[in-house]
Amino acid sequence: MGEVRIRATMRNFVDVALVERGSGHIEDVPTSYLDCLVDTGALMILLPQDEVGKLGLSRGGHVIVTYADDRREELPLARGLEVSLLGRSMVTDCVIGPPLCEPLIGQLMLEELDLVVDCARNTLGPRPESPNLPLLKLKKARSQQTRDRTSCTIGGA
Repeated sequence: MGEVRIRATMRNFVDVALVERGSGHIEDVPTSYLDCLVDTGALMILLPQDEVGKLGLSRGGHVIVTYADDRREELPLARGLEVSLLGRSMVTDCVIGPPLCEPLIGQLMLEELDLVVDCARNTLGPRPESPNLPLLKLKKARSQQTRDRTSCTIGGA
């Protein structure tokens, strides 16, 4: 089976939001165009440390990652990454890898953007049911009044 690769555009969402509020110009926002491996076995996006620095992403927290050979390692996270590919965008955290490592697109991004891997063609694309926009499933929220009527007391009283 071959690899699926995709070109993704990445920016710091804080910088983009500041431009949208009138502070600066969008062409001045640092932008990376990366050739990423789509890794359906990975959960999150992995970006090289040098790209995280170039984009000026804020660091926040750590995760323990498990590699294919079952090794585990604690890696830092970066927050506020805006990722765009195939006309769809999202804002997410990412795992920070070593400098110049291969960037990975993980399952969370595929789910949120409603994208699927076509293994026969080694391509990534939208699900046939959602060619134009992501189609996301949500549980219908009940109103506060309905929740109050259906809540129960545990332990008597």
